[in-house]
Order: sequence, then structure tokens, then C-alpha cells
Amino acid sequence: MTTRKETAVPEEILVTGGTGLLGRLVVQHLLDEGARVRVMSRRPRPADDASPYAWATADLRSGAGVAEAVAGVAAVVHCATAFGRQAELQLVRTLVEAAGRGGSPHLLYTSIVGVDRIPLPYYKGKLAAEQLVQQSGLPHTVLRATQFHDLLRTVFAAAATAPVVMPVPDFRFQPVDAGEVAARLASLAVGEPVGRAPDFAGPEVRQAGEFAAAYLRASDRRRRILPVRLPGRTFRAYRSGAHLAPDQTVGKVTFEDYLAGIPDVRGRSYRQR
Repeated sequence: MTTRKETAVPEEILVTGGTGLLGRLVVQHLLDEGARVRVMSRRPRPADDASPYAWATADLRSGAGVAEAVAGVAAVVHCATAFGRQAELQLVRTLVEAAGRGGSPHLLYTSIVGVDRIPLPYYKGKLAAEQLVQQSGLPHTVLRATQFHDLLRTVFAAAATAPVVMPVPDFRFQPVDAGEVAARLASLAVGEPVGRAPDFAGPEVRQAGEFAAAYLRASDRRRRILPVRLPGRTFRAYRSGAHLAPDQTVGKVTFEDYLAGIPDVRGRSYRQR
């Protein structure tokens, strides 16, 4: 006899920013887990996209299409972002308001380790957005992660354009693989809301110069690495390790593993990957 559970159709999960670096990976992990997925993007669905997910064209900046995008979903994984304190907060406010009107979906917000300790305007926006989600009355989960490997590669690629010396900041990083963070988000999305989830950090805490040396080896470049001490409260916070989570070395993919998986380390930018 077939049970109701066996015939039940999985509830749909919306992924905002579903065509970006993190969003694409979250979508794929959800599909692999058998979830029904709705991708939200500012752009219309490409004509040649035959992927097994629904599509919602919506703009979190203007609010156009957002109510329709969130309608009827069981969960929202928010992977879209906007640089600048007010810009990031506005995206989340638009999403929270639409989700509140459309029901009570589980809202997952992707944040960054150290947003409460590092005075970058973007980080302040992420922290304010976290607080908005937590105070929204919606069932929610907030996951903070350390910097992605992709971000470090982008920084080093820019620094390596200098012909002889490659300047790098004189503090440590704990980069994590975006695919591993995406897998964690997908797992959280199909589960119950947990509020503030444990931080998700990479497997190694090392000086920026060590990661830069790995990048140079992988890209077959020769540069003298020059540690640079930058002034100000923000960089003091970085030097103190405010962006690290050494007790949450959950990720397994090292920076060298990540670089080995890129066919052309020199030619692909962070946004292209």
C-alpha cells in the first residue's frame, strides 16, 4: 500500500541570486537532494536553459516581481547580495516584507564571519540584515561563513599584475570552498529553522602571504610577496583575527585543492566562476 508520505510532492524552495556563484551551487545541491527549486533572478530565464527548476524574474532593489517569486514556497535561501550598508539592508527588507505577506516560509540568510566585529560598511549592512531577519517573526536560519577561496584568488590575481612585487595584507585568512557552504545551506533549507547556525569556516588558518604563494605556484608566476600593514580600525580588526573561526574548521577543501580544480587560474575572475 502506498503511503501519503511516499506520494507527497516536495515543497518548493526559492533561491534568490540563483544564478550567482553561491546561488548556482545551492540550486544544484537542492536538486541533487530531490527538492523542488525556484530560481529567482533579475534577468529572464535564458532561452536555452532546460534545467529542472522553476524560474521567477524579480528585482529585490525595486521590489518588482518579488511577491510573486516568494508565493507558496516553503523556504527561501537568500544568496543575492548588494555592496554597501543600505543596499544590502534594502534587499533583505524587501524580501522579508514580501515573505511575511505571502505566508511564513523558512528564511535562510547567508552572512559572513566577523560582521559584528569588523567596521566595514558592507559588513555593517550584513549585520543589520541579520538582525532584520531575526526580528522578522519568520522562521529563520542565519549562516555565517568565512571568505570564499574565490575571493582570495581575485585579490591575488589583482595584486599579481604588478611586475615584480606582489603586495598582500599582513594578516591571516581562513578561506572556505563555496561548494561546501552551498551544501550546508541546502541541508539547512530542507530542515527545521535553527536561528543562528554554527559558523562555517575553512580548514586552514594561514597568513595571507602563504595563500598568495600557493596562488603564484598554481598560476606559474614569479613575484616577491610583500606583506603590507594597512592602517585603520578595519585592518586592526582583521589583524586581530575577527574574521576567523578557528574552532569551526568544518570545510575540507584547502586553497590548494581549490586552485588545482581550476583549468586556468590566471584567466577566470571571481564573478565569472
